[in-house]
Formats: sequence, C-alpha cells, structure tokens
Amino acid sequence: MILYEYPCNERVRALLRVEHLFGRLFFFAAGEDVQHHQVAVDTLFDLLELCDRTDLRGAVLQDLERQRAALGALRQHPGVDEQALDAMLAEIQAASSDLGAQGRIGQGLRDSEWLASLRGRLAVPGGSSPADIPSYYAWQIKPHETRVQDLREWISPFLPLYNGLALILRLLRDSGDVVGLEARQGAYQEMLTGKTFQLLRVWIDEGLGVFPEMSANKYVIWIRFSTQDNELKPQPVTRDIPFQLARCSI
Repeated sequence: MILYEYPCNERVRALLRVEHLFGRLFFFAAGEDVQHHQVAVDTLFDLLELCDRTDLRGAVLQDLERQRAALGALRQHPGVDEQALDAMLAEIQAASSDLGAQGRIGQGLRDSEWLASLRGRLAVPGGSSPADIPSYYAWQIKPHETRVQDLREWISPFLPLYNGLALILRLLRDSGDVVGLEARQGAYQEMLTGKTFQLLRVWIDEGLGVFPEMSANKYVIWIRFSTQDNELKPQPVTRDIPFQLARCSI
C-alpha cells in the first residue's frame, strides 16, 4: 500500500516539509559515497534556511505544550491508562526541555566562516565545483569517517527540533482511525458537521496506478483519484477505487 498525506492547515504543512528535509538529511548523511554527503550538506543548509525564515523552534515548543496540556486533562477521565499517559507526558517533557534549552538552532553553522562561505556558494548553480571552492573539494576527498564525523557534528544541533516535531506528528498520525472506503467513479466526498481535521492519510494499492488529490475544510472532505498519461499529466479516473482513509486531529 502507498501512503499519501494531506495537511489541512499551514502549520501541519510546515511540519511535514521539515520532516521531509530531515528524512533526506539522515538518508544521505548515512550514505557511503561522497555524492551522498554533498546532498546531505545541501539539505542541512535548506534546514538552516527554514530556521532563519520562521521560528520553527517556537512553533514546535508551543505545539508540545498544547499537547502536554491536552493529555494532562485526560487524567480526570475514567478508564484512562495512567501508566501510558505518564510515559507520554514524560516523553513530551523531555522533548520540550531539550528544545527549550537551546538557543538559536544551528548558530554554530552560522558562526563558522567556512560553512557560511560554502552556504553562499551552494546557492549558485554549479557553485560547488572544485574550480569555485577548492576547500570543499578538499573536504570531499577526506576519509569517509572524517566526513561522517563532521556531518554528525553539524547535524546534532538540529536533533532536538527533529525529536520535537517527530513526536507531534506521531501523536497526530496516531489520532486517526483507519477505515476502508470506495471512491465511486474515482471520486469521494464526505460532508462534515463543523469538525475540522488537521491531517488526512490515504492508503492505496500500488497496483491500481492512481494517486489522490485532496482538499478539506470544516464542511467537506473531497478526494479525487487520478492517473498519469504518457507526459505525466494527471488524468481523472472514472472507475471505482478502493482506499483506506484516516482523519487525524489532536
């Protein structure tokens, strides 16, 4: 099954974008080839750029505090597993404390003259060539273990941010029950009674060769399945499509 996710607000969309960058960063930083490490460095600067543009740290801390307060209120409800609740509250507190103890995320990268110069060069198409910045090439031909150690050092200041947003998204994803549905003639529409969701998750059988286009507000959830023609343009399908849906909100 292939999973597609649709954020229902810009806050969740921003978290998913940062999660996507972290996934790419971790994958390429763990690679064996120097080309993998080049992509890891590029992605690291993408994360730094996002941190410069928006207060990601503050947004994640606010979300963690919101979840801590909401979960804490559940203690008064009968039938609540207090042991599981305490464990989750402790996890939220640890993530919040680690992130809150930081100053500006990635400040060490900004303070490094070499990394600041490299960041500017990488913003230019082809600017990372040995002809433009030989010191970067010299770093690339260092032993694999040396490059990995450098990458770990550069990545480590971002880990509290990752742990915080990963926890928020895990709580959000776990909040939705998965149900089996069918899109008649490729379309599914569900009227709502004023309840808003934060994330829609759709699973589709890979063999169907389709993908969903989704939208949602407090009135309706709308999902339309499409396929791609020879030029990869989306084309609506007109057959019935079975799928699974989770509506998530915390």
